[in-house]
Amino acid sequence: MAGGDRWTHGTDTRAPYVLIALFAFASLVLLWSTLQLVAAREASWLYVVPPVALLVLWPFLQWNRRASPARKAAGLLFMLAAIGGAAVGSGATSVPLIAVTIVQSVCVFGVPGGAGFSVVLVATTLVAGLLVRGEGGAGWAVAETAVMGVFAVWALVTARILLAARERARETERLLGELGEAHAELGRYAARVRELTVAEERARMSREMHDSVGHYLTVINLGLENARRYREARPGDAWAEVRQAQRLTMEALADTRRWVRALKPLALEGRAGPAAMAELARSFGGTGLEVTFRAPGAELMLDEEAELALYRTLQEGLTNAVRHSGARKVEVVLSSADDRVELSITDDGRGAATGVGVAGGGGDRGAARGERGLAGLRHRIGALGGTLTAGGAPEGGFVLRVSLPARAEVRV
Repeated sequence: MAGGDRWTHGTDTRAPYVLIALFAFASLVLLWSTLQLVAAREASWLYVVPPVALLVLWPFLQWNRRASPARKAAGLLFMLAAIGGAAVGSGATSVPLIAVTIVQSVCVFGVPGGAGFSVVLVATTLVAGLLVRGEGGAGWAVAETAVMGVFAVWALVTARILLAARERARETERLLGELGEAHAELGRYAARVRELTVAEERARMSREMHDSVGHYLTVINLGLENARRYREARPGDAWAEVRQAQRLTMEALADTRRWVRALKPLALEGRAGPAAMAELARSFGGTGLEVTFRAPGAELMLDEEAELALYRTLQEGLTNAVRHSGARKVEVVLSSADDRVELSITDDGRGAATGVGVAGGGGDRGAARGERGLAGLRHRIGALGGTLTAGGAPEGGFVLRVSLPARAEVRV
């Protein structure tokens, strides 16, 4: 609770600071004044009992309706001591003392308890006034009682307002705590979704890797089997099969390396989003490609699905450039405009027919550059509400371009 709130709200076991200040002033002044009267032999030692009782009972007071019976009994004794203190004290001590007592009675016994104490207080004031002033001072006694009644009503209203403010503050703290827990839970859920998304993608790619490498191994096994059969009757054909198996082995090894690179997680050494894509682009430097990566919208926050789709698009574009185009330079641009994210991958390799086709298009070149992979990307991008185009660039080379909503949602 903030420092300013402690002055008006308090807690279940401590009064608001403003009431503590009022009580300290009233009780200490009352004790000092009664001691002065006793020392001057103008009053009995009984005058000292109310302020002493108030000071002794104060630490045992509770400030909520869940107080134990013993604490509620202490509250009742405090009320009696306050009435006695008002009777032996002056207006300077009685007013703040009564205000504190009414607030305390409302906190512990509710508004009915505070109203009951106020009625007893007003009645005591009237009786005391009539006894002290006699019949001739009845008017003054009634006037004092009326003033005390108005003050008691004001104190009751004030106590109710302070109590309601404390309840609102408590409810606000509870809601803030729940909001913090919900935010933390949402963060954990988002992290889990991200992990599951990446894990699902890795599983899919592992299956594709199994199919690809399995195909190579099957063809290599058949070739070596033919070489074994031809080794005596047709040694030339046997060696041709061995050379073919060796070439396929090198292709399988290169393909496996590409899959291993693709299976790296999206967060590379703590990177995510544009940083992860930039790291992926740099990882193709060892293939002989000169890859340039620019991301004017690097600060854009992407959904996990959109980020993963763009990441796989970049993998597919760079892999196709290495395997099929004979390109030496590739330019990658990641940008954002009008709540959309765009990724373009342009190389200087062998271009397709003029024009830009739809995903998987681009004439013979599109088929040669992994039409199956582009078809899979087209399905994924379409599910996110985006578009994918691929084909020859007007100035030569090949361009793969993807456009996605910044906050993409999967469409079933």
